[in-house]
Amino acid sequence: MLVIVAMLVVAIVVLIMAAMRPNEFSVKRSIGIRAPAERIFPLIVDFRQWPAWSPWEKIDPNMKRTLSGASSGPGAVYEWQGSSKVGQGRMEIREVARPSKVVIQLDFIKPFEGHNITEFALAPSEGTTDVTWVMHGPSPFVSKVMGVFVDMDRMIGKDFEKGLAQMKVAAEA
Repeated sequence: MLVIVAMLVVAIVVLIMAAMRPNEFSVKRSIGIRAPAERIFPLIVDFRQWPAWSPWEKIDPNMKRTLSGASSGPGAVYEWQGSSKVGQGRMEIREVARPSKVVIQLDFIKPFEGHNITEFALAPSEGTTDVTWVMHGPSPFVSKVMGVFVDMDRMIGKDFEKGLAQMKVAAEA
C-alpha cells in the first residue's frame, strides 16, 4: 500500500511540475562563419543544399525525401519519412529576406505531432557572418511532462550545434 501511495505522490508531483512549465518553448544556437551571407544563404533557402550540413540527413540513409513546390525560397517544401530516429514530417519555407532571414514552418507527424517555426538569421559581424538558428512553438501538456525528464534545449540544441558546425565547414570551403 505504501508503494502505491508513494507512486501516486510522485505522479502528482510530476504533473504539478509539468503544469508549471511554459506554454511555449524555444531553442536557439549561433555560430560565426567566415563567409559572406550571400554564400551561406543558399545553403539554407534551398532544401537541395541541406544534405551538405543538416544534422539529421545522415541518421537514416534509407530516409525517403520528397521536394516539391518552388525550387527554393517561399513555397519550397521538404517532406521526409524514415526510421523512428528521424520520424516523419514536413518543412515549408514561408518567408525570406535575402540574404539575412529564412522562416520555415516545421511540422512533425511521427513519432510525435508538433507544429513549430524555425528561423535562420544571418548578420554581418567583423569578418564573419553570425548565423542564428531558432526553433520555437507551443508546448502542449504532453511535451511539458516530457520536459520534466528531458531537457529539450540540450537535446535539440546539440543537433543545432552540429548542423551549424557542418554549415560552417560547407560555407567556408
